[in-house]
Amino acid sequence: MVSSAHEALHQIFREDPGLFTRALPKAGIAFPETTAIQLLDTDLTEIKPLERRVDTLLRIDTAGDGSYLLAVESQGRRDPDKLNSWTYYLAHLYAKYELPPILLVVCQDKTTASWAAEPIRIGPPTHTSIAVFPLVLGPDNFPAITDPDEAARDLPVSVFSALTHAKDPALPAILDALATALASTGGDTAADWAEFTEIGLGDAQTRALWRQLMATRTSRFPGSGTLIEETRLKGKAEGKAEDILRILDLRGIDIPEAARERIVTCTDLETLVTWFDRALTAAGTEELFAQD
Repeated sequence: MVSSAHEALHQIFREDPGLFTRALPKAGIAFPETTAIQLLDTDLTEIKPLERRVDTLLRIDTAGDGSYLLAVESQGRRDPDKLNSWTYYLAHLYAKYELPPILLVVCQDKTTASWAAEPIRIGPPTHTSIAVFPLVLGPDNFPAITDPDEAARDLPVSVFSALTHAKDPALPAILDALATALASTGGDTAADWAEFTEIGLGDAQTRALWRQLMATRTSRFPGSGTLIEETRLKGKAEGKAEDILRILDLRGIDIPEAARERIVTCTDLETLVTWFDRALTAAGTEELFAQD
């Protein structure tokens, strides 16, 4: 599981390697048709004690233009030292795999994206020996997906939209559409992407907004039993069970272990509401369960 916004911004390509080929057209970038994608080792360390690791590395095979390597780097700010690292990555990858490498830099703000997109030229003023032209995806060229139906059609692309626009004023609208899409999709996949999004947002304020959206988002298909719907109902049931036990405890009502177990394991919200009302006046737990 990812541990920071930086990690999420490139690891999303490990979660869904095909995201690259679906994301480029949305940024107006044309690439050959892909036939296969393979994750590669990110360790580019040589024998000398100098460790260098690219964030994410993919081998991409195309239908008619051969194969190439995609080195994905997550960049949160301007860093002149990265220019040397990126040049090294590409030269080393080309020598090691004998395949043409491409550098993809993903950013969350336009200033960093603009800086990362500048060509890297190595050589004296009279002659450029090496030139690197990074491919950049960020808030300036990747669309903000604010339509729930569009978000539901490709959840990884929608999550990537949220991550690249994490510092953009459009973020609340993107998150709202994504939350609605996840609620309507359900299942383990939706739950995983919901968690990935929360961690990937990084900033405490935006993560709080995301948690609030997910907590209040109702399913577009109520009663369908989606994971998000079940999780929300389970949380309400657990909260109601705790309220019942607290009321009984405050009133000095003895709670046998069997009764406590019955309350905390109940998942029917309507039943718990009934028990809650009875807990206000019941003389014992037997009255709580009367006629049940």
